Amino acid sequence: MPFPRVACKLFRIHAQIRLAPGHAGKGVTPISTSIVLYIVCGLVGALLGAGVFEMVRRNMTASKQAEREGQAKQIVQNAQREAENLLKEAKLEVKDLVFQAKSELEREQKAKFVEFSASEKRLVQQEEDLNRKLAAVDKRDSELQKRDQDFMRREEGLVAKQAACAKVEREHREALERVAGITADEAKKHLIAEMESQARLDAAGIAKRTIEGARENAEREAREIITSSIQRVVRDYVSESTISVVQIPNDAMKGRIIGREGRNIRAIEAATGIDLIIDETPEAVIISGFDPLRREIAKVSLERLMHDGRIHPTRIEEIVEKVKVDIDKLMYEEAEKIIFELELSDFNPELIKVLGRLKYRTSYGQNNLYHAREAAYICGIMASELGLDVRLARRGALLHDIGKAVSHEEEGPHAMLGAELAKKYGESPKIVNAIAAHHEQVEPICPESVLVAAAEALSAARPGARREALESYVKRLEKLESLATGQKGVQKAYAIQAGREIRVIVRQEDITDAESFQLSRELAKKIEQELTYPGQIKVTVIRESRYVEYAR
Repeated sequence: MPFPRVACKLFRIHAQIRLAPGHAGKGVTPISTSIVLYIVCGLVGALLGAGVFEMVRRNMTASKQAEREGQAKQIVQNAQREAENLLKEAKLEVKDLVFQAKSELEREQKAKFVEFSASEKRLVQQEEDLNRKLAAVDKRDSELQKRDQDFMRREEGLVAKQAACAKVEREHREALERVAGITADEAKKHLIAEMESQARLDAAGIAKRTIEGARENAEREAREIITSSIQRVVRDYVSESTISVVQIPNDAMKGRIIGREGRNIRAIEAATGIDLIIDETPEAVIISGFDPLRREIAKVSLERLMHDGRIHPTRIEEIVEKVKVDIDKLMYEEAEKIIFELELSDFNPELIKVLGRLKYRTSYGQNNLYHAREAAYICGIMASELGLDVRLARRGALLHDIGKAVSHEEEGPHAMLGAELAKKYGESPKIVNAIAAHHEQVEPICPESVLVAAAEALSAARPGARREALESYVKRLEKLESLATGQKGVQKAYAIQAGREIRVIVRQEDITDAESFQLSRELAKKIEQELTYPGQIKVTVIRESRYVEYAR
C-alpha cells in the first residue's frame, strides 16, 4: 500500500478517536494524545521503512535480473561464436578428410589398374601358350592316330603269324608224339621228374660238402675244447650199490645188536627205514636199502651205538635223531665246500641245503653231487675257451640236477622241479633256463644254457661214470641195430663201442653216395626221436665198390 494512503488513514483513525462521543468530556489528557501520536508516528515510520525496503529490494532484484540477463546474453553470444568456430573447424577437417580419401582412392585405382594390366598381360601370354599346346596336342593326336592304325595293321599280321606258328607247333608236336610214342604231358612229367631227381642229388651233394666242411671245422674245435676240459677235470667215483657193510669188533656184538627177542634190530630198522642183514659173515653186519641217505644214517648210527656200548630202543632212537642232524649238517658243509671250490657265492641257505642232499643221491651209480661238480668244472672251462660268462656257466651246471633232491617228494621232471626251486630261491632267469633246458624240455635262451647241457652229457657219458643194467643195455643195442636195418637199402648194421656208434653197410646197387649221406642224417634223427641214451651216438654209413676178377 502506498505511504500517503497509509498516513491519511492513520490521521483519520486518530480524529475519529478524539471526536468519538463516548470519550468526550471524560478528561482525555494531552499525554494520551501524545502517546497515540507516538504510536501512530512509529507505525508510520515502520510502514515507511517497510516501503523503502521494498523499493530497495525491488530495485536490487531488478538490477540483478538485468545483470543475469546480460550474462546470459553474453554466454549465448560466446556459445554462438564458439559454435561458429567449431563449425568452421569441422568444415575444414571434412574438406581435409575428403581430400585425403580422394587421394587414397586415386592411388588404389592406379595400383589396381597396374595390377589389372599385368594380369591381362599374363592371361594373354597363357592364352598364347595354350594355343601353342593345343596345336601340339592336335599334331600328336594325328600322329597317334596314324600309329594306332599302323599298330592295328601289325597286330593283325602278328595274329595271323601266331595262328600259323601255333598250327606248325601243333603239327610238329603231333609228329614228335607219333615218333616218340608218348604225349607231351607225359614227356613233361618225365622231364620234371628227372630234373627233380637231379636237383635232389645236386642239393644232397652240396649239402654233404657244406656239412662235412662245417662239421670238420666244428668237430675239430669242439674236440679240442672238450678234450681240454675233460683232461683238466679228474674226479674219482666210488661205485655205490644198494648195500653197505659195517665192521663189528666181534661176533658177540651181533647178539647185542639183535637184542632180546630182536627188539634192538627192529628198533634200528623202524628208526632208519632200512634192513639189517646179520648172517654168517664174520665180524660184519650188512645194511640193505635203496636210499643211500637212509643207509648212511643207519651205518653211522650203528657205529656210534657200538662205540657207546648202550644198545636199547630208547638209546637207538636218540642216536638216530642225532645222526640225522649231523648228516644234514655234513651235507650242508659238503655243498658249501664245493661252492667254495668253484669260486661261487651268494647262494640262498635253503638252496645250499637242497644241493647238499645230492650227496646221497645217485643216478646209474653216479653220485649226483660230484657229477654236478664235475659238470660245473667242464662247463666253466668250455665257457672260458669260448669267451662266455664262466661263473654263470659253472653256477648253472652245479645246480642243473638240483631237482633230483626233491623228485621223490613232488611230481614232474627233475629239470622243471629244479628250475622252480632255483626261481623260488632268487636265481637269475638265465640260471633257471639253464636248469630247465639241460634235457631240452624248454628252449635255451643263452649260450651258457647250451654249455650246461653239453657238460652234463659229457660228465654222464664219460666211460665208467655210470653203470647200466645188462638187460637194458642189450635192449638198447638191439633197438639201435633194428632202427638201422629197417631203412631202405641197408644190408647190415652193427652197434659198436658200447652202443656209442652204429655202423651201417648199404647195398651199392640200391643206394648212391648222395643217398648214403641222406640216409645217415635220417637215421640220426630217427635215433634221437626213438631212443633214450646218455651222450651221443655216431652214425657211420658205409658204401663200398668191389670189383673181383680171377686170373686163370
